[in-house]
Amino acid sequence: MGTSLNNDALELSLANDLREIPAAAERIEEFCAARELTPQIAYAANLAIDEILTNTISYGYDDDEAHRIELTLRLDGDRLVVVIEDDGREFDSSMEREPELETSLEERALGGLGLFLVHQMMDDVAYQRRDGCNVITLTKSTAEEPDS
Repeated sequence: MGTSLNNDALELSLANDLREIPAAAERIEEFCAARELTPQIAYAANLAIDEILTNTISYGYDDDEAHRIELTLRLDGDRLVVVIEDDGREFDSSMEREPELETSLEERALGGLGLFLVHQMMDDVAYQRRDGCNVITLTKSTAEEPDS
């Protein structure tokens, strides 16, 4: 995994290997902590990123070749913005799908529950297919919630 960290952004380049996800999660935690983001925001971002990376690595490639997945986190005002780019099979993750809870795990559509969680954890999920790549943009507000 390659890492680039500056004050504005964290840039990670991961192999399409599930073993890369824990190290990426650690870097994301460090990025959030250094910017004093709440543990809830760090958790939400990490859960959403983990789900998308797991789906991409597990189901997104038609070959056994090495591929790179580019991941960028940055603060944009009071929003955490995450961009994940991969050259896998086209898959629009921005469509919110209700999980098929009545169906057995074996019969359930791939990605259903994980993508549902992504949409629950993040404020916005956007998808583009650009130059043969999937580009997923996740946003999460970092503004403090008013006390109820």
